[in-house]
Amino acid sequence: MTAVLQLLTRIAEAKSVDEVWALAAGFFQPLGLSRMNYGFTRFLHERSVGDPDDAIFLTTGDSEYARRYFYNGLYARTPVYRWAVANSGACTWRWVKEAYDAGKLTPDEKEAVELNAAMGIFAGISISFPESTTRSKGALGLVADPGMTHDQVEALFEAKKDEILAVAHMMHLKIILLPQSPTKRSLTERQRQALEWVADGKTTQDVALLMEVSAAMVEKHLRLAREALSVETTTQAVAKASLLNIIFQRPAQQSGGSKH
Repeated sequence: MTAVLQLLTRIAEAKSVDEVWALAAGFFQPLGLSRMNYGFTRFLHERSVGDPDDAIFLTTGDSEYARRYFYNGLYARTPVYRWAVANSGACTWRWVKEAYDAGKLTPDEKEAVELNAAMGIFAGISISFPESTTRSKGALGLVADPGMTHDQVEALFEAKKDEILAVAHMMHLKIILLPQSPTKRSLTERQRQALEWVADGKTTQDVALLMEVSAAMVEKHLRLAREALSVETTTQAVAKASLLNIIFQRPAQQSGGSKH
């Protein structure tokens, strides 16, 4: 337990999403849970997670797996996704096998289970994190290594449940506080500064004086920020940039880990 407490401190002190992800992966992989899939959105709708560019998707799988699972939407067709959206807590995947065998899955879910099986994904653990708003949702899928059975995963979870949940929750809470990857909804430094001054209640003329540029240039920075964030008004841009943790943040130090 001492090692886990030290790990939680290291995650809490991490400076980037990559660093957090690597620390969590280093804990789960020796347990036989080498493939990890994590997703988080602040823009959840009844039938979608919102614009994928506004969501965080992380995986320890390769780029081909990420393409099939995230970008082709396989994740949203799985029964564990349905469970994660509707619940908070943790469960192993035995119930998926039982529902599949009993013919209780929808056609889409049945096909998703079969596609996962073709990629060697059978047993595992899902953790659906409790969120403070109805629009946000985060979940972590821990895929059992090839050869592990449902019985073995359940025995592992029974023995290591407290440690697994502690690391998963700390990982999630830290990730959602850090800025997203600069490749998603990126703002230039000047666009970010302009939005921050507007968020502080400054007028365009005020911002122009503070940034030592013309009012027209401030308007240009704000227009480009709106375009980058896919919103119509500057008020929406400030709100969205705040939700995505890309204003009022220290620059993130990217470590170059696998992130999709």
